[in-house]
Amino acid sequence: MPTHEVFNQAPPYGGDNLFTTDPGLLAAVQRWGGSSLPSLAGLGNLAGSDLAQGWGREADANPPVLRTHDSRGARIDEVAYHRAYDELMATALGHGLTAEPWTLPRGSGAHVIRAAGFFVWSQVEAGHLCPVSMTYAAAPALANSPEAEATWLPKLASRAYDPGLRPIAGKAGALVGMGMTEKQGGSDVRANTTLARPVAAGDPVYRLEGHKWFCSAPMSDGFLVLAQAPEGLTCFLLPRVLPDGERNPFAIQRLKDKLGNRANASSEVEFDDTWATPIGDLGRGIPTILEMVSATRLDCVIGSAATMRAALARATHHCAHRSAYATMLIDAPLMRNVLADLTLESEAATLLAMRLAHAIDAGEQDFARLAVALGKFWVCKRATPMVAEALECLGGLGYVEENGMARLLREAPLNSIWEGSGNVNALDVLRAIAREPASLAALTAEVALARGADPRLDAAIDRVGAVATLAADPAEAVGARRVVEDLCLTLQASLMVRYAEAPVADAFLASRIAGERGATFGTLTPSVVRSAAPALLARTPAGMNLN
Repeated sequence: MPTHEVFNQAPPYGGDNLFTTDPGLLAAVQRWGGSSLPSLAGLGNLAGSDLAQGWGREADANPPVLRTHDSRGARIDEVAYHRAYDELMATALGHGLTAEPWTLPRGSGAHVIRAAGFFVWSQVEAGHLCPVSMTYAAAPALANSPEAEATWLPKLASRAYDPGLRPIAGKAGALVGMGMTEKQGGSDVRANTTLARPVAAGDPVYRLEGHKWFCSAPMSDGFLVLAQAPEGLTCFLLPRVLPDGERNPFAIQRLKDKLGNRANASSEVEFDDTWATPIGDLGRGIPTILEMVSATRLDCVIGSAATMRAALARATHHCAHRSAYATMLIDAPLMRNVLADLTLESEAATLLAMRLAHAIDAGEQDFARLAVALGKFWVCKRATPMVAEALECLGGLGYVEENGMARLLREAPLNSIWEGSGNVNALDVLRAIAREPASLAALTAEVALARGADPRLDAAIDRVGAVATLAADPAEAVGARRVVEDLCLTLQASLMVRYAEAPVADAFLASRIAGERGATFGTLTPSVVRSAAPALLARTPAGMNLN
């Protein structure tokens, strides 16, 4: 006998097209990405479906399993994935989310289209996109070795998902990972101890001896790794399987038990007489692999912005269907303040991510050099508090795994750590300003495009040039984080003024530039909420459905 009737509960989240119901993303693709709207709409429809969302839940709940030996005791060092992971990977590759843009003409919008697809598909499950991101990012590093590029890039740009360890020549498509971090060094890769010995003078083959403390996606077909050659730290390409079909020595010692990103296998590996060939100049490993890091940092920004959007969509969905004290939550004034503030954060993050992808398309190297580092620091750091606030909109339901918010919260910190944690990125910004003045000039020119629109923004733009003094004095590095915050907020504000609706841009200026906001989400001034909340909430799937 039922004890009560279930009512005033939101229906299960899902069913929205995650591309067409995102006005900011849609406008960015229309502005910078050319004519791939039908393909992205198809991916967005799949991403919001119960089928794909189910794949995401299953892949997260069934993490990869390490198999070090076969039944006869022979070492195999293989990782087995759940079938849902394979479905996610096949879809990501099938929509060109790996290295395909690097094979297309500059200015074609390919990187923007790929970024939009990465953004949409990240909202299904983020872990499997680690190897997708690394494969995308490997292309500019491989360009330092024409022979390796000719062999590998066509496979990395392929839309075929071809798992299994075989020689690269026999694969329809391939994945590439990276290995930089060692136990004793972390971000300080100059402290790496892995050794690379040339087989013979003039021979392009080296043998590696050492370890990597973090090596994600160990079933990838190849890896870009750093090792100490006689000439100094060098970038090497290390295949899992040699051209003759023999397995390259690559001992997977264990998989990491992580807070989030559980569908992705992150491992510790040992090299023992492991075959590899140099990429780029000997002794110039850091500049070479930074070509890859810059692109993966871009994906950190895109992925964090996508996680924000996913959390916002779930929060507004709940509040549009749940009432308290005879008022729908989405109409309750204080909740409306929270949701409007969360939407502002999400919109600015999405717009910046897509502008950065456009910079790659347009070959704006100086601007991208500084702006990607700014976005990597700020957007990735904002993801965790933003997702935590969105989770709280669901109350206790948000803390329950089955509603999806807990998984987003576990995922949110990762991109702030991966490819250089906060201090590493902040100091990188100072180095770029001090050593590459063209990057600051490009950033200054970008934000100046919004000059004259609002005196609050003009004052912030005036401060951009002053950061060069701080960057030039190493003693002032203690203030690096504040510099990065100010620069990124000014960049975001300039983009919002140029491309967002007037009430939305004004709300961003008031709250993020003029300081008319408290320390937590939901502290916008009443006048900002009254003027901007309708336009902001209409940019979420739930808000669209209410109008």
